[in-house]
Amino acid sequence: MALTATPLPPVRTPARDLLGPAQFPVSATLAANELMDARRQRGEPVLPMGFGEAGLPAHPLLRGALARAAGYTSYGPVAGHVALREAAAWYWARRDLPTDPDAVICGPGSKALLYGLIAAIGGDVAVTRPSWVSYAAQATLAGREAHFVPGSSGVPDAGLLARTVAAARAAGRQVRIVIVTLPDNPTGTLATPAAVRDLCAVAQRYDLIIISDEIYRDLIHDDDDPFLSPASLCPERTVVTTGLSKNLALGGWRLGVARLPDGWLGRELRGRVLGIGSEIWSAPAGPVQQAAALAFSEPPPLTERMALSRRLHANVARAVAARFTAAGVSVPAPQAAFYLYPDFTPVSDRLLSRHGINTDDQLAAMLLRTYGVGVLPGSVFGEQSWRLRLRVATALLYGDTGAERTTALNSADPCLLPWIAASLDRLEEVLADLS
Repeated sequence: MALTATPLPPVRTPARDLLGPAQFPVSATLAANELMDARRQRGEPVLPMGFGEAGLPAHPLLRGALARAAGYTSYGPVAGHVALREAAAWYWARRDLPTDPDAVICGPGSKALLYGLIAAIGGDVAVTRPSWVSYAAQATLAGREAHFVPGSSGVPDAGLLARTVAAARAAGRQVRIVIVTLPDNPTGTLATPAAVRDLCAVAQRYDLIIISDEIYRDLIHDDDDPFLSPASLCPERTVVTTGLSKNLALGGWRLGVARLPDGWLGRELRGRVLGIGSEIWSAPAGPVQQAAALAFSEPPPLTERMALSRRLHANVARAVAARFTAAGVSVPAPQAAFYLYPDFTPVSDRLLSRHGINTDDQLAAMLLRTYGVGVLPGSVFGEQSWRLRLRVATALLYGDTGAERTTALNSADPCLLPWIAASLDRLEEVLADLS
């Protein structure tokens, strides 16, 4: 007797049940940029101040180097090509951080390296409140917990850090990492050497590994502002990360480098991060590595470009800060990069009575919906929403075309250029109408 197979019942699982619960939306900074692009494509006026992009064209020297390197199609070593690691080592040596090329690991942007480091080190992560959106998110992605510690200018308060680590460990959470940002995103300010020294003392006391994100180091506005890297004080426990997305405006090239600690820890971390990188990104793009080696060698045309960038970022950030101050909003004086961190608490009564606004996300949403002004609420950087703080990025005000941005870069007074002046006037109008 022939056997016949019993047909299986049809699958009735709703599509939404095929996936686990949603956990990670698109990064707030990238989402803001996409919203601005969508408004622009609809022909709506925009004032794009949400996305932290450097807003400048690639230097012709680097464009030429990338074109000549198009034939580099092999994967190459996971750590990066020797020429790039040597150039990065000398980059740090010129900044008083002598570095062995074997202590350098390259990746597709410093963001990927930061995740690799968090995963390789293990344990929970202490981050400053406020701090860049990806630190806490990456800790969660790696199965760790992020512990926010109030601080300023990218460095947590040392006393609060000590108490946070002690309390977490007493509760069974092993905090192993503290991440600092020098100079800082979101505030555009720079921590004092005293704050860095206090941080290092706590790191030594509690045996913490410091990850110092120094991607904005080359964009400090005033040469007289003192910069102190934790790697100068604690070379045996500090990782330094940087890249080319900010100082040379090469965000789309996706190239970052990490300087590992001295001694046993650096050697152990190297093996772990390379193992992670080999399974996730394999190696940074070959042509980009060749051009990046030139970038990190810092020939005179590129050092001149960075100097012009600092001048432009400083002039426009200060002009935008002045508009906020004139509207009664408190804002720390910008010291680096192209960020401001205005606090609307002084005008909170007016925001509540006129617009019903009492949280930073409501404020950011209204600025976008009503005025086409893109900013980010401080709560995405770990702040409490009631504080009414916003992260404002100024570099996308430099122009809509490469010609306009180049003109802004070379202008001694870019705020007088018609397109930048128009943006400043529009911001002034919005703030007057809002508050």
